[in-house]
Amino acid sequence: MKRIIVLLIVLTAAVAACRPKEQEQKVMARPVPERADDFVFENNLIAGRFYGKALEGNPTSPGLDIWVKLPGALVADTWYAEAQKDGGYYHHDHGGKDCYKVAVSLGGGASVPFIDGKLCYPATNYRSSEIVEQTPEKVVFQLHYPEWEAAEGVKVALDKKITVCADSYFCESEDTYSFTGTDTLCVAVGIKRHGAQKTIEEECCEPGRYAVWEHASDQSAEPEDGMLGVAIVLPGAGEPIVSEELDHGLLVCRILPGQTVSYRFGSCWSKADVKTAADWFALVKAQ
Repeated sequence: MKRIIVLLIVLTAAVAACRPKEQEQKVMARPVPERADDFVFENNLIAGRFYGKALEGNPTSPGLDIWVKLPGALVADTWYAEAQKDGGYYHHDHGGKDCYKVAVSLGGGASVPFIDGKLCYPATNYRSSEIVEQTPEKVVFQLHYPEWEAAEGVKVALDKKITVCADSYFCESEDTYSFTGTDTLCVAVGIKRHGAQKTIEEECCEPGRYAVWEHASDQSAEPEDGMLGVAIVLPGAGEPIVSEELDHGLLVCRILPGQTVSYRFGSCWSKADVKTAADWFALVKAQ
Protein backbone atom coordinates (compact mmCIF):
# COMPACT_ATOMS: atom_id res chain seq x y z
CA MET A 1 0.00 0.00 0.00
CA LYS A 2 2.82 2.39 0.90
CA ARG A 3 4.44 1.74 -2.47
CA ILE A 4 1.16 2.52 -4.24
CA ILE A 5 0.77 5.78 -2.33
CA VAL A 6 4.36 6.77 -3.09
CA LEU A 7 3.84 5.92 -6.76
CA LEU A 8 0.66 8.05 -6.90
CA ILE A 9 2.49 10.97 -5.31
CA VAL A 10 5.33 10.66 -7.83
CA LEU A 11 2.89 10.45 -10.76
CA THR A 12 0.91 13.46 -9.51
CA ALA A 13 4.11 15.49 -9.20
CA ALA A 14 5.19 14.42 -12.69
CA VAL A 15 1.85 15.46 -14.20
CA ALA A 16 2.01 18.81 -12.41
CA ALA A 17 5.55 19.39 -13.67
CA CYS A 18 4.46 18.72 -17.25
CA ARG A 19 1.42 21.00 -17.05
CA PRO A 20 2.08 24.36 -18.76
CA LYS A 21 2.62 27.15 -16.26
CA GLU A 22 0.02 29.87 -16.21
CA GLN A 23 1.40 32.83 -18.18
CA GLU A 24 1.83 36.10 -16.33
CA GLN A 25 -0.80 38.67 -17.26
CA LYS A 26 1.04 41.71 -18.65
CA VAL A 27 -1.91 43.66 -20.07
CA MET A 28 -5.43 44.59 -19.04
CA ALA A 29 -8.34 46.74 -20.20
CA ARG A 30 -11.84 47.17 -18.85
CA PRO A 31 -14.67 49.64 -18.28
CA VAL A 32 -14.79 51.00 -14.73
CA PRO A 33 -18.46 51.56 -13.82
CA GLU A 34 -17.49 51.95 -10.16
CA ARG A 35 -15.58 55.12 -11.05
CA ALA A 36 -17.55 57.43 -13.39
CA ASP A 37 -17.54 54.99 -16.33
CA ASP A 38 -13.80 55.33 -16.99
CA PHE A 39 -12.24 52.91 -19.44
CA VAL A 40 -8.78 51.92 -18.21
CA PHE A 41 -5.97 50.04 -19.92
CA GLU A 42 -2.37 49.18 -19.07
CA ASN A 43 0.58 46.95 -19.79
CA ASN A 44 3.64 46.29 -17.67
CA LEU A 45 5.12 49.71 -18.60
CA ILE A 46 2.32 52.26 -19.10
CA ALA A 47 -1.31 52.95 -18.21
CA GLY A 48 -4.10 55.30 -19.18
CA ARG A 49 -7.82 55.88 -19.30
CA PHE A 50 -10.62 57.43 -21.33
CA TYR A 51 -13.61 59.25 -19.86
CA GLY A 52 -17.11 57.76 -19.88
CA LYS A 53 -20.72 58.88 -19.63
CA ALA A 54 -20.88 59.49 -15.88
CA LEU A 55 -18.07 62.04 -16.13
CA GLU A 56 -19.63 64.11 -18.92
CA GLY A 57 -19.42 67.79 -18.10
CA ASN A 58 -16.51 67.16 -15.74
CA PRO A 59 -15.08 66.88 -18.37
CA THR A 60 -16.65 65.93 -21.68
CA SER A 61 -13.44 65.10 -23.49
CA PRO A 62 -12.03 62.43 -25.82
CA GLY A 63 -8.54 63.03 -24.44
CA LEU A 64 -6.28 60.23 -23.26
CA ASP A 65 -5.40 60.57 -19.58
CA ILE A 66 -1.91 59.23 -18.93
CA TRP A 67 -1.04 57.37 -15.73
CA VAL A 68 2.65 56.94 -14.96
CA LYS A 69 3.95 53.83 -13.22
CA LEU A 70 7.03 51.79 -12.45
CA PRO A 71 7.68 48.78 -14.71
CA GLY A 72 6.28 45.42 -13.65
CA ALA A 73 2.97 44.70 -12.01
CA LEU A 74 -0.45 45.77 -13.24
CA VAL A 75 -1.74 48.43 -10.87
CA ALA A 76 -5.02 49.86 -12.20
CA ASP A 77 -7.39 47.52 -10.38
CA THR A 78 -5.61 48.18 -7.07
CA TRP A 79 -5.66 51.94 -7.63
CA TYR A 80 -9.38 51.94 -8.39
CA ALA A 81 -10.13 49.73 -5.38
CA GLU A 82 -8.17 52.05 -3.09
CA ALA A 83 -9.88 55.08 -4.66
CA GLN A 84 -13.20 53.74 -3.38
CA LYS A 85 -11.86 54.45 0.13
CA ASP A 86 -9.77 57.53 -0.74
CA GLY A 87 -10.89 59.44 -3.82
CA GLY A 88 -7.46 61.01 -4.28
CA TYR A 89 -5.50 57.76 -3.94
CA TYR A 90 -4.12 57.56 -7.46
CA HIS A 91 -3.08 61.23 -7.44
CA HIS A 92 -0.41 60.27 -4.89
CA ASP A 93 2.71 58.31 -5.74
CA HIS A 94 2.29 54.60 -4.98
CA GLY A 95 4.88 53.48 -7.50
CA GLY A 96 3.04 55.61 -10.05
CA LYS A 97 0.15 58.05 -10.18
CA ASP A 98 -2.18 60.22 -12.23
CA CYS A 99 -0.31 63.52 -12.61
CA TYR A 100 -1.37 64.47 -16.15
CA LYS A 101 -3.89 67.21 -16.93
CA VAL A 102 -6.38 66.50 -19.73
CA ALA A 103 -9.50 68.69 -19.26
CA VAL A 104 -11.13 69.32 -22.67
CA SER A 105 -8.24 68.38 -24.94
CA LEU A 106 -6.72 65.50 -26.88
CA GLY A 107 -4.62 64.65 -23.83
CA GLY A 108 -1.83 62.19 -24.53
CA GLY A 109 -2.81 61.21 -28.07
CA ALA A 110 -6.44 61.19 -29.22
CA SER A 111 -7.93 62.33 -32.54
CA VAL A 112 -10.84 64.56 -33.60
CA PRO A 113 -12.03 66.27 -36.79
CA PHE A 114 -10.04 69.41 -37.55
CA ILE A 115 -12.24 71.86 -39.44
CA ASP A 116 -11.45 75.50 -40.22
CA GLY A 117 -8.57 75.43 -37.79
CA LYS A 118 -10.71 74.15 -34.92
CA LEU A 119 -10.59 70.90 -32.94
CA CYS A 120 -14.16 69.57 -33.18
CA TYR A 121 -14.65 67.54 -30.01
CA PRO A 122 -17.39 64.90 -29.60
CA ALA A 123 -20.58 65.98 -27.86
CA THR A 124 -20.26 63.05 -25.42
CA ASN A 125 -17.62 60.85 -23.88
CA TYR A 126 -17.38 57.27 -25.12
CA ARG A 127 -20.76 55.59 -24.66
CA SER A 128 -20.08 51.88 -25.25
CA SER A 129 -17.11 49.54 -25.36
CA GLU A 130 -16.08 45.96 -25.91
CA ILE A 131 -13.01 43.77 -25.54
CA VAL A 132 -12.12 42.37 -28.96
CA GLU A 133 -9.14 40.21 -28.00
CA GLN A 134 -7.49 39.28 -24.70
CA THR A 135 -4.31 37.29 -24.07
CA PRO A 136 -1.65 37.60 -21.35
CA GLU A 137 0.48 39.68 -23.75
CA LYS A 138 -2.10 41.61 -25.78
CA VAL A 139 -5.49 43.24 -25.35
CA VAL A 140 -7.60 44.93 -28.02
CA PHE A 141 -10.64 47.02 -27.15
CA GLN A 142 -13.08 49.34 -28.89
CA LEU A 143 -14.72 52.58 -27.77
CA HIS A 144 -17.71 54.12 -29.52
CA TYR A 145 -18.51 57.83 -29.69
CA PRO A 146 -22.06 58.52 -30.94
CA GLU A 147 -22.72 60.85 -33.85
CA TRP A 148 -22.26 64.57 -33.20
CA GLU A 149 -22.26 67.72 -35.32
CA ALA A 150 -18.60 68.50 -35.81
CA ALA A 151 -19.34 71.62 -37.88
CA GLU A 152 -22.40 73.13 -39.51
CA GLY A 153 -23.92 70.40 -41.66
CA VAL A 154 -21.13 67.91 -40.90
CA LYS A 155 -22.12 64.94 -38.73
CA VAL A 156 -19.49 62.53 -37.48
CA ALA A 157 -19.32 59.29 -35.48
CA LEU A 158 -16.15 57.59 -34.21
CA ASP A 159 -15.26 53.96 -33.54
CA LYS A 160 -11.90 53.72 -31.82
CA LYS A 161 -9.94 50.43 -31.65
CA ILE A 162 -6.85 50.32 -29.45
CA THR A 163 -4.24 47.56 -29.24
CA VAL A 164 -2.12 47.31 -26.10
CA CYS A 165 0.86 44.95 -26.15
CA ALA A 166 3.22 43.96 -23.35
CA ASP A 167 6.72 45.44 -23.05
CA SER A 168 5.99 48.55 -25.14
CA TYR A 169 5.69 52.24 -24.32
CA PHE A 170 3.42 52.64 -27.36
CA CYS A 171 -0.10 51.52 -28.23
CA GLU A 172 -1.83 51.36 -31.62
CA SER A 173 -5.02 53.32 -32.26
CA GLU A 174 -7.28 52.74 -35.27
CA ASP A 175 -9.87 55.53 -35.38
CA THR A 176 -12.64 54.95 -37.93
CA TYR A 177 -14.77 57.96 -38.81
CA SER A 178 -18.14 57.79 -40.51
CA PHE A 179 -19.48 61.18 -41.60
CA THR A 180 -21.93 63.05 -43.78
CA GLY A 181 -22.09 66.60 -45.08
CA THR A 182 -18.64 66.61 -46.67
CA ASP A 183 -16.75 64.46 -49.18
CA THR A 184 -13.58 64.24 -47.07
CA LEU A 185 -12.73 64.94 -43.45
CA CYS A 186 -9.59 66.49 -42.01
CA VAL A 187 -8.56 64.68 -38.80
CA ALA A 188 -5.98 65.81 -36.25
CA VAL A 189 -4.13 63.44 -33.92
CA GLY A 190 -2.69 65.48 -31.09
CA ILE A 191 -1.03 66.04 -27.75
CA LYS A 192 -2.05 68.69 -25.26
CA ARG A 193 0.76 71.23 -24.79
CA HIS A 194 0.87 72.42 -21.19
CA GLY A 195 2.54 75.61 -22.33
CA ALA A 196 1.51 77.74 -19.36
CA GLN A 197 4.10 75.84 -17.31
CA LYS A 198 6.82 76.51 -19.88
CA THR A 199 8.14 72.99 -19.30
CA ILE A 200 7.87 71.50 -22.78
CA GLU A 201 11.00 70.58 -24.68
CA GLU A 202 10.42 69.85 -28.36
CA GLU A 203 13.21 67.94 -30.06
CA CYS A 204 11.26 65.31 -31.96
CA CYS A 205 9.11 67.48 -34.21
CA GLU A 206 9.30 66.08 -37.76
CA PRO A 207 6.98 64.71 -40.46
CA GLY A 208 4.74 62.02 -38.97
CA ARG A 209 6.06 62.44 -35.41
CA TYR A 210 5.48 64.79 -32.52
CA ALA A 211 6.87 64.33 -29.00
CA VAL A 212 7.27 66.33 -25.82
CA TRP A 213 9.16 66.01 -22.56
CA GLU A 214 7.58 67.93 -19.71
CA HIS A 215 7.02 68.26 -15.99
CA ALA A 216 3.86 66.76 -14.55
CA SER A 217 0.96 68.98 -15.54
CA ASP A 218 -1.25 68.18 -12.54
CA GLN A 219 0.52 68.77 -9.23
CA SER A 220 -2.60 69.62 -7.27
CA ALA A 221 -2.24 66.65 -4.91
CA GLU A 222 1.52 66.67 -4.30
CA PRO A 223 4.74 68.02 -5.83
CA GLU A 224 6.19 66.02 -8.70
CA ASP A 225 9.90 65.86 -9.46
CA GLY A 226 9.68 63.41 -12.34
CA MET A 227 9.36 64.16 -16.06
CA LEU A 228 6.83 62.77 -18.55
CA GLY A 229 7.44 61.88 -22.18
CA VAL A 230 4.43 61.92 -24.51
CA ALA A 231 4.40 61.17 -28.25
CA ILE A 232 2.29 60.42 -31.31
CA VAL A 233 3.34 58.81 -34.59
CA LEU A 234 1.11 59.11 -37.68
CA PRO A 235 2.72 57.57 -40.79
CA GLY A 236 2.34 59.71 -43.88
CA ALA A 237 1.52 62.91 -42.00
CA GLY A 238 3.40 66.11 -42.74
CA GLU A 239 5.17 68.45 -40.36
CA PRO A 240 3.40 68.84 -36.99
CA ILE A 241 1.24 71.87 -36.43
CA VAL A 242 2.35 73.37 -33.12
CA SER A 243 -0.34 75.81 -32.09
CA GLU A 244 0.04 78.24 -29.20
CA GLU A 245 -3.61 79.25 -29.59
CA LEU A 246 -4.92 75.69 -29.45
CA ASP A 247 -2.16 74.64 -27.00
CA HIS A 248 -1.68 71.39 -28.92
CA GLY A 249 0.83 69.71 -31.17
CA LEU A 250 -1.06 68.12 -34.07
CA LEU A 251 -0.45 65.64 -36.87
CA VAL A 252 -3.08 66.03 -39.58
CA CYS A 253 -4.45 63.83 -42.36
CA ARG A 254 -7.48 63.82 -44.67
CA ILE A 255 -9.75 60.79 -45.01
CA LEU A 256 -12.77 59.46 -46.89
CA PRO A 257 -15.96 58.23 -45.14
CA GLY A 258 -15.29 55.00 -43.23
CA GLN A 259 -11.53 55.34 -43.59
CA THR A 260 -9.33 54.50 -40.61
CA VAL A 261 -6.71 56.78 -39.11
CA SER A 262 -3.99 54.46 -37.79
CA TYR A 263 -1.41 55.91 -35.44
CA ARG A 264 0.62 55.17 -32.32
CA PHE A 265 0.60 57.00 -29.02
CA GLY A 266 3.04 56.52 -26.19
CA SER A 267 4.24 57.82 -22.85
CA CYS A 268 6.95 57.32 -20.25
CA TRP A 269 8.06 58.52 -16.81
CA SER A 270 11.56 59.53 -15.80
CA LYS A 271 11.17 57.76 -12.44
CA ALA A 272 10.85 54.50 -14.38
CA ASP A 273 13.18 53.28 -17.15
CA VAL A 274 13.27 56.22 -19.59
CA LYS A 275 15.35 58.78 -17.71
CA THR A 276 16.06 61.61 -20.14
CA ALA A 277 14.55 63.56 -23.04
CA ALA A 278 17.23 62.11 -25.33
CA ASP A 279 16.23 58.56 -24.35
CA TRP A 280 12.57 59.34 -25.00
CA PHE A 281 13.09 61.00 -28.38
CA ALA A 282 15.25 58.07 -29.48
CA LEU A 283 12.38 55.69 -28.64
CA VAL A 284 9.96 57.87 -30.60
CA LYS A 285 12.20 58.01 -33.66
CA ALA A 286 12.46 54.21 -33.58
CA GLN A 287 8.70 53.88 -34.06
